[in-house]
Amino acid sequence: MSEVPDGLYYTKEHEWIRVEGDEVVIGITDHAQDALTDIVYIELPEVGETCEDMGEFAVVESVKSASPIFAPLAGEITAVNDELDDAPELMNQEPYSEGWIIRMKLDEPSAVSTLMSPADYKAEIGE
Repeated sequence: MSEVPDGLYYTKEHEWIRVEGDEVVIGITDHAQDALTDIVYIELPEVGETCEDMGEFAVVESVKSASPIFAPLAGEITAVNDELDDAPELMNQEPYSEGWIIRMKLDEPSAVSTLMSPADYKAEIGE
């Protein structure tokens, strides 16, 4: 059974979003990291880049495949988790804490309410 913490928002593409003040933190879910298996590399974006709603901002490579990561909402990247350059496995080990990928300032902060709740996400993944 995948870990799906309360207090976060989720997407059908298996990203999680945590609201922190006027920014959001984004990563991949426990379900996603489990499906990918051992993550060996991530192509990170640059701070200051802008993302469109559902625009690709990173690519995660595992021993199994390469998968794009999508911004659930439009905004500007304000921070990138550079720790993942040397330790991409943090996305496997701690997907909801040390394995975060980016921080963003959203164009429309209220848009997070359109994302899935933990219960909705559990239903989406059949758990």
